[in-house]
Amino acid sequence: MGTPDLRNELLELFGADAVTFAPHHREEDLHDESLHQRHHEPFAVVRPSSTADVAQLAQLATRHRITLTPRGSGTGLSGAATPVPGGIVVSFDRMNQLLSLDASDHMAVVQPGITLRELNELLAGSGLCYPVYPGELSGSLGGNVNTNAGGMRAVRHGVTRHHVVGLELVLSDGTVLRTGGPVVKSSSGYELTQLVLGSEGTLALVTEITIKLSPTLAHGATVLVAFDALDRVTKVVPRIIASGLEPSMLEYIDVVTMAAITKAAGLELGVNPTVASATAAYLVVVLETRTSEQLDRDLADLASLVDEAGALDVYVLATSAASRLIEARERAFWVSKAAGANDLVDVVVPRSRVPDFLDAASTIALRHEAFIAGCGHVGDGNIHLSIYQPDDEKREALLLELFAFGLELGGQISGEHGIGLDKRGPYRVLTDPHLLALQERVKYAFDPLNILNSPLQPAREHLA
Repeated sequence: MGTPDLRNELLELFGADAVTFAPHHREEDLHDESLHQRHHEPFAVVRPSSTADVAQLAQLATRHRITLTPRGSGTGLSGAATPVPGGIVVSFDRMNQLLSLDASDHMAVVQPGITLRELNELLAGSGLCYPVYPGELSGSLGGNVNTNAGGMRAVRHGVTRHHVVGLELVLSDGTVLRTGGPVVKSSSGYELTQLVLGSEGTLALVTEITIKLSPTLAHGATVLVAFDALDRVTKVVPRIIASGLEPSMLEYIDVVTMAAITKAAGLELGVNPTVASATAAYLVVVLETRTSEQLDRDLADLASLVDEAGALDVYVLATSAASRLIEARERAFWVSKAAGANDLVDVVVPRSRVPDFLDAASTIALRHEAFIAGCGHVGDGNIHLSIYQPDDEKREALLLELFAFGLELGGQISGEHGIGLDKRGPYRVLTDPHLLALQERVKYAFDPLNILNSPLQPAREHLA
């Protein structure tokens, strides 16, 4: 817990404008966007401005045996950025610079607090883009690294780990080191960059990120396809991918979710009323390419594919409607939250097993007296379901069964949101104990005192 000496030391090191103390924190610094917010008050929130600041803070935390909780923009959905009572939150919002841009090598170096929106604005006019698109442009690159964020463009461009080639890290004792660098491949020792990606701030504090950029494609179109059954949507996806069309987005949206997000956005898509009344689910496809001629050919090929798969109708959306639909899809979480969703699922399974998972999800929900609705990155098997079941015991049993079935299909509990606190219980129940033990040893190697984002656990001298 904090002491007057610790308070004075923090003020001396960082200044009063960079530190707040309980009970004077900003409310938004105390949680992420998890539906299960835990209102724990840290001793302090510190806003470092440099790697040197972060290293000093880590050294201080080691001396005082106090937990550090790293925080980006707080857009996470799994409770990973939850402060520990009496600990210190490390907010990276002041470390938000684009440090370098190499247009020849398609590489950039950024600080962890830069948001996707800020990065996109700085890259405008360069002919390059950072293609990972988790759906929340206010999310920070540091947060994306710590959750290995994916999103709607993952079907073509991959997830964060496919674009991060190097990191600057501060270890729990204040040691600063670099992993990887501005090269596209390496076979030189353990791949520590990839190990840290997705570790949710439990191994090291990320202070710089080297990212690989992609060329911006000038021509694109968004296609909305209506189907009378969800399984028609999921079964046509492998055919689209096998065709070589390389869509940038392949999203399914069930009819309940589509109605909710378009109503919230005040968006009218112009779907024929007769078609709309027969529709069970929509497929949203975004195609991007270098020339208008190639785009026309790709659109024709796509129309033929979905027609053969039983599509009710196909709509190439006007640019403004397309942008608004993608924005509405991005807001699906907020719409579900406003509607009273009790939980979120982001299970990922092999693309070919999505129909099996969705069929089972409906049966499992019925068995536990729950209602489910959703959408997802069907192009890469990442399914997003909103769970409506207020009874904690029934909902926890439902989630455990859903996760177990996803694993049985060869999938994972979380495709992009991370484990955090929300899925920690099911993860420990369903994961091989030998794998858990190995992960604990990796954690110990990086953070022997257990001070980095170790929720509700005191710092320790040794592993138990």
